Amino acid sequence: MKRTLHAKLLILLFLLTSTIAYAQQSGTIRGKVSTSDGNPAAYISVVVSGTNQGAVTNNKGEYKISNVKPGSYTLKAIAIGASVKEQSVSLAQGETAEADFSITYSSSELEEVNIKAGHANKFAVKKTDASAKMPLSHLENAQNISIISSSLLAEQQIFKVDDALKNAPGIHKMWDAVGRAGIGGSIYTLRGFVTSAKARNGVSGNVAASIDAVNIERIEVIKGPSATLFGNTVGSYGGLINRVTKTPYDSLGGRVDYSAGSFGLNRVSADFNTPLNADKSALLRINTAYTTQGSFRDAGFSKNFAFAPSISYQASDKLSFNLDAEIFSGKANDFMGIFFYPTLTVANLGTDRIDEINIDYKKSFMSNSLYNTSQNVNVFAAMNYQISEEWKLQTNVSATNSFSDGRTPYSYLLPNSALGIPGQGANNLARLVWSPNGSDNAIEIQPLLQGDFKIGDMRNRLTIGLDYSKYKSNISYERFVNTFGGAPTPDFFDIVPAFGPSPNYNDFTEDKVSTLYGTKPGLPYEPKSNTNTYSAFVFDVFNITDELLVSAGLRVDRFFNKGIYSAITNTTTEGYAQTAFSPKFGLVYQIVKDQVSVFGNYQNGFTNQTGIDYEGKTFKPEEANQMEGGIKLDAFGGKLSGTLSYYDIKVKDVVRSYALIANQNIQDGTQLSKGIEVEILANPVNGFNIIAGYAYNNSKYEKIDADGTGGGLNGRRPASAGPTHLANLYLSYRVPFSSTEGLGISLGGNYASKNYLVNSVAAGKIYAPAYSVVNSSLFYDVNKFRVTFSANNIGNEKYWTGYSTFNSQTPRNFIVGAGLKF
Repeated sequence: MKRTLHAKLLILLFLLTSTIAYAQQSGTIRGKVSTSDGNPAAYISVVVSGTNQGAVTNNKGEYKISNVKPGSYTLKAIAIGASVKEQSVSLAQGETAEADFSITYSSSELEEVNIKAGHANKFAVKKTDASAKMPLSHLENAQNISIISSSLLAEQQIFKVDDALKNAPGIHKMWDAVGRAGIGGSIYTLRGFVTSAKARNGVSGNVAASIDAVNIERIEVIKGPSATLFGNTVGSYGGLINRVTKTPYDSLGGRVDYSAGSFGLNRVSADFNTPLNADKSALLRINTAYTTQGSFRDAGFSKNFAFAPSISYQASDKLSFNLDAEIFSGKANDFMGIFFYPTLTVANLGTDRIDEINIDYKKSFMSNSLYNTSQNVNVFAAMNYQISEEWKLQTNVSATNSFSDGRTPYSYLLPNSALGIPGQGANNLARLVWSPNGSDNAIEIQPLLQGDFKIGDMRNRLTIGLDYSKYKSNISYERFVNTFGGAPTPDFFDIVPAFGPSPNYNDFTEDKVSTLYGTKPGLPYEPKSNTNTYSAFVFDVFNITDELLVSAGLRVDRFFNKGIYSAITNTTTEGYAQTAFSPKFGLVYQIVKDQVSVFGNYQNGFTNQTGIDYEGKTFKPEEANQMEGGIKLDAFGGKLSGTLSYYDIKVKDVVRSYALIANQNIQDGTQLSKGIEVEILANPVNGFNIIAGYAYNNSKYEKIDADGTGGGLNGRRPASAGPTHLANLYLSYRVPFSSTEGLGISLGGNYASKNYLVNSVAAGKIYAPAYSVVNSSLFYDVNKFRVTFSANNIGNEKYWTGYSTFNSQTPRNFIVGAGLKF
């Protein structure tokens, strides 16, 4: 027995010694593979020619081939549909050789290739630069971020940023875009606060109309107050929406798509890319689209053109430039907003449910001759200079301009009792029109110094930035004055029944409005503003260990308001300045390295408030603070990715209406917002992908009515907070077998709980009931051809959204689209 044991020990010792000796004699080859636009290339095979050794890159584009015998080899990087890249490497005994590759795909093209190849979790984007002003992976970032990829937009036949956001947990659209210069974009609620899609590639990029998704690479929904890195102009206390746009790549290519559908939808789009010179140092990419759309109502339309050119130039190994633009133009009158008149009460309506109020769901209460024209011209430039391996200098410049001209019709809901007619209900609509004409301009200049270096053995990622922004508006909002006997407001065009026949229904036309403008006095509202903001910020992510990361940041913001000009009084209010500080802290610990992490953060936001209170005092900046904690996953070889978090946001010094004095404001009180968010992106079996999300939000006002000045808001959920519960689900299956490769089917939808559109003691409560919308699509995507059929709102759900308004939403509709890639 002892001899046997000794023999086994000798054999084990021999094997161990041999293994160690072999390992010492062999070496390792490692490196990174990137795309032509500089992003990590995942799922690329790197093989050692003449051997059976190789590896596949991870989500960071990294590969590692161990136990390679010393010698000279040819490495090959192999990507489906791309030319093989080769590189010679020499490996000495016991050493590690480095070999990096760049393949000719752009990141969007590679994503499409990996989807067709059946690679895992195709909708999960696990790294972003813009959200933290530095490259951070999903597990390293101490902030909750939802990312919507371009591949998901293509599969769902999504043409607008509005519709794309239904895939992000916790965000809910409240208003469609109206095209009004400056503030005419769509309005959403996120974590209990209103926000808009105003950020583009991490800097300001406001579009005051519906945003076409033709040039979108991905959309980042960055949760919570984020003023430390982004300031206070592109987001809200609930978060911000950042559009990451497509960039040029170093080969000739592109695609053309055509789509048609219900309610007169017709759309043609194109994506064209080409090198501009022989050495491919200058590249051009153009994305463009033209879309026309009718309405499910008896009137309403939109016609939109998008043109987005992008040029990149590699001046040297260290210096590069990017210049691109967004040109959006269109005309539309598809916004149908019915307001609740502020001096009335819900009791006059006889019900507190919007679906029980007699409003014709399919009437627009306007004519197509009343419409608004809009134009947005946004220009962006970036310079990147690699100072050394550890330091980089980046400068971003953004210039945005929006212009609008024409009419914006809308309505007030008036019950019979408001017009002196006995009885409740039998509601009417007072029709009005504004003319928001003028332009809105903003400029932002942001130089960044970025470092990635070590202090001892600990990695340090640092961003130091300066930020200058200038905003100027020159917009007039003219409306006519027309007095009706007994009517509660002087500027109605007319009053029509909200339901049933109406003899004068078709009178609301441009000809009659223009005639009335000529005979009635105008009431101009022309607040011309001019502001400048100077900021400095710093943000650092420090690896105490490979698993433990600490982050901290601070912003100093100096805001100058030069005064607001009024054309009515021909005066300008006195200018003033405000200073705000915005700190940020984060902690990440990877329980399982590169698979599971827990995180926590403290984040700050602020808003520079213009104007004065009822006592003539200048407002101070409103301030929000958030505490958040949660867990993130990227497990099972990347097949399961997700985030679970709990947040608590407190906003103090809220500016609100002062109920005791008409048309005056007061700054006091607090708004609280707490909630839970869950997001899962999974690939349980080959070809099957899941996106699932749930959000719960509890918002209320506090300390806002102690002296009777709050209009009955204390303890109530703000009408701006949106539904308490939101859920989204998307199931996609792409057949992975070669005989039916490219064939796929999807099913998904959204749920929203009831939503208070009006909520105060003075007015009462009106709510939109809960709704569920189910969508599905069938697609065939093979080689260079794609065809998709989509059915949206399959159950033909009639539902409403709004923000102090009542907005009916689109019923069942269908879209068929075909695309050709070259």
